[in-house]
Amino acid sequence: MTRDLAGCHAAVSEVARYRLDLEGKMTEGVVSPNVARRRVRLALREARETAGHTQLQVAEEMEWSLSKVIRIENGDVTIAPNDLRALLTYLGIKDKATVAAMLTDAKISRTRSTKPWWQDSKYRTFLSDSLRKLIEYEAEALAIRYYNVHFLPGPLQTPAYAESLLSMWAEEMPDGQIDARLEARRLRHEALLSRVGKFDLFLLLDQSVLLRPIGGNVIFADQLRLLHELATAGQARIRMIPFDPVTPLTNNASFDLVTLSDDDGGLLLYRENGLSDELVEDKESTARHRARFDKVWNAVTDEAATMEFIAGRIRALEANHSSRPGYA
Repeated sequence: MTRDLAGCHAAVSEVARYRLDLEGKMTEGVVSPNVARRRVRLALREARETAGHTQLQVAEEMEWSLSKVIRIENGDVTIAPNDLRALLTYLGIKDKATVAAMLTDAKISRTRSTKPWWQDSKYRTFLSDSLRKLIEYEAEALAIRYYNVHFLPGPLQTPAYAESLLSMWAEEMPDGQIDARLEARRLRHEALLSRVGKFDLFLLLDQSVLLRPIGGNVIFADQLRLLHELATAGQARIRMIPFDPVTPLTNNASFDLVTLSDDDGGLLLYRENGLSDELVEDKESTARHRARFDKVWNAVTDEAATMEFIAGRIRALEANHSSRPGYA
């Protein structure tokens, strides 16, 4: 693993970060269109708020529709370099190096040769905006931290585990949604496995997650073998939150933390509750969840003991093969 779990984040504003990039004080390597678009929109939103302007005021000044401003700041559309240049002037951003860097990012953000699969109409119908944005950023992540209290993280679920899990909510989902979500989960699963070892992967799992045999013993044993193989190969770090009265817990449900850069603006929070979800970029919220993750991580069962527990569960499941869905 290439990054300290408890590493601190530099307190750098979104706009100032561009200036540091140009001065060589911060290195982020090759920038993808997704990351470039995010950097521009966050910097624009911060600059607008710092200047004390509302989105409506920006729209009126630029002679744009309000929806255009909202969509730019939400990352739903990219901003053309000519539009960006005029907007930066209005927002008072005049530093030549900063303007040049932001214009470069604006150009990069518009370079996409093919439409990504998650923008297909099938997925746009059945996957939330938050989830589709998360999928974009998963492919660019420097690190992903999963905190799960009920089930395994979606991208790490085997197809059989995912199908068994999603079938539990079949009556609550419209026709076609389960098939679309299963296909999306399969594609995310394949994408994540293709990148393991190229980014830092942490799993913090409640003990119940490792005890709950979704899909029956055979399916669940296969799922646990995948986790064990990833950890044994050094491609994932996994710790278990045990059933005991002294282990600290958070008051949160499951959540994902996606790190896109090492500064304090490069952290995303995704959380799902039943059939609703949200992607949070607020620095205070993301920092609070990262601190909670680290606190629990440092207090619970270490990786070696967790691997022993998972290996024991696999042996127990193999000794009582039953494909009956439900609990062992």
